[in-house]
Amino acid sequence: MGRTGITLSLAAALLLPLAAGAHAQATPPVPQECAKSDFEAVVDEAAAALRDLNMKNKPAFQEKLRQLKDKRGWSHDEFLKEATPYVRDAKIAVFDQDSERLLNDISSLGQEGAEAKTPDCALRLELRARMSVLVDTQTAKWTYMFQKLDAALAQ
Repeated sequence: MGRTGITLSLAAALLLPLAAGAHAQATPPVPQECAKSDFEAVVDEAAAALRDLNMKNKPAFQEKLRQLKDKRGWSHDEFLKEATPYVRDAKIAVFDQDSERLLNDISSLGQEGAEAKTPDCALRLELRARMSVLVDTQTAKWTYMFQKLDAALAQ
């Protein structure tokens, strides 16, 4: 998979609203051998994890937004205006900025690793670590958005 494939896979996974906090992880030992395909596999795994995260959260989130619309008696136009703070605010913007930065880093690392004459296994571990942080960031974003929505539904 070339740079375009890596970028498109990740970009497609991030098109839906996603979930910045990452937890510390132990650094695994650097493997002695790795292949170019290992870099592509790491990117594909992360893209799949992000798609799964979205597929799991998006329907439930949309249902809760519909519940809030019904509870508040909003018209369609009111809903479009009033629901915005549940999907876009300063904290969500930080999650999105962090995710965009990570996506750019991942794209660069993935391309560098896949195109290297001799794959750098330490670089692959760095790529995997950034992917993990990206998934953690998106998970935190979803958690935050659900908390805001649950609080509004409880009122």
